[in-house]
Amino acid sequence: MAGRLEGKIAIITGGGGAMGGAQAALFAKEGAAICVADVNRDAAKDVSDKINADGGRALPYELDVRSSEAWAEAVTVTEQTFGNVTTLCNNAGANFRVSFDEQTEEQWHTIIEIGLTGAFLGIKAVVPSMRKAGNGVILNMGSLASIRPGGGSPGYGAQKMGMVGLTRSAASSYAKDNIRCVIISPGHVDTPFIRGDNPHSPNNWETSIDNPENYERRKSNTPLGRLQVPEDLANAFLFAATDEAAMITGSMITVDGGSAL
Repeated sequence: MAGRLEGKIAIITGGGGAMGGAQAALFAKEGAAICVADVNRDAAKDVSDKINADGGRALPYELDVRSSEAWAEAVTVTEQTFGNVTTLCNNAGANFRVSFDEQTEEQWHTIIEIGLTGAFLGIKAVVPSMRKAGNGVILNMGSLASIRPGGGSPGYGAQKMGMVGLTRSAASSYAKDNIRCVIISPGHVDTPFIRGDNPHSPNNWETSIDNPENYERRKSNTPLGRLQVPEDLANAFLFAATDEAAMITGSMITVDGGSAL
């Protein structure tokens, strides 16, 4: 029996991370060929190697999403290896959990350039390939901050609200090319992004969900009673990528356990 993404070819940014890695594994299981793109090549290779070992098709690619030249090369390598790109998942992001007063100009630029400019450049890079394929789906990673950004980390709130506008603009611009664009917004997801201490998402005891108080606070703000896991989001991305979602474009799919209510 053919998978739901049989014949599809996807570039997944942040593909070496928890969210992107779950998408890559699920998409490959459903028949897609995957370019696992990540600024950390070793992480991308680990995900790609596992997909290939499990009988799927994947290649790792070291991608700085802030570089249009790197994007162009990623698309070329994917086309040469698998064929025309039909699916793009924009997961790459950054955050610095500080107040408006404390957020620096450098932090602002890092958040915007990775999360928003990187997605813009990715869309620009893949659309010509999708046109050759005759169809395409662009899936952007949103956030609760895409719905209610609040007062923390103004760069992150601006980036995630900006992703709503970018999604709607791309959906409107490329519908005539049979290319859809959807934003998928998670709530509190248990990943290293909010648990670990990483250069693109620093955490300490005050911010990490390793701190039981922080974990319980996020959990208590989720009416369905648990934090999301990467597979919850991967399932939503899969649905949005399939023909089952053929008439969904420019919209937001919220996967938050009710946190935005």
